[in-house]
Amino acid sequence: MCKVEEREAILETVSAALAKFEAKRENLIPLLQEVQGQLGYLPPAAMAQIAAYLGVPAVEVYGPATFYNDFRLHPPGEHQIKVCMGTACYMIGGQIALDSFERRLGIKVGKTTPDRKFSLDQVACVGCCALAPVVVVDNYVEGRVTPTRVDGIILSFAEGNDKGKEKKGT
Repeated sequence: MCKVEEREAILETVSAALAKFEAKRENLIPLLQEVQGQLGYLPPAAMAQIAAYLGVPAVEVYGPATFYNDFRLHPPGEHQIKVCMGTACYMIGGQIALDSFERRLGIKVGKTTPDRKFSLDQVACVGCCALAPVVVVDNYVEGRVTPTRVDGIILSFAEGNDKGKEKKGT
């Protein structure tokens, strides 16, 4: 898809999302959530369109989009890796696991690999403290993650086999 077609697809998706909400400032966060739910991230064109719809300066849309951790400004990878940094995970080696993913993937937190295969994020808590440190890949929970397990986790999803899907129970 060329850049023009991609931009038009984004604007069409945003238009459909805008139709679900009144043009009121208090709908900003739900609008951002809806657009990200459809596109997977918040591209600049989408934020500009939201700002125009709400009749607010673009900075009033960009501010919350960059402030809240749940919003992405870059397209997500095919597989989303979330490393838990809650207290239990952090104390038992969450930062070490996170550092291992960063080194292995060659990206920092909040980024996506150039091939768009993986995105890496840290989260506050996934609620699996007994399995600390915990990593969630897509919707599959990996517990007791050590640096040596990082390669295996990445490979199981990178190879495109159904190993990850089998583990999730799908």
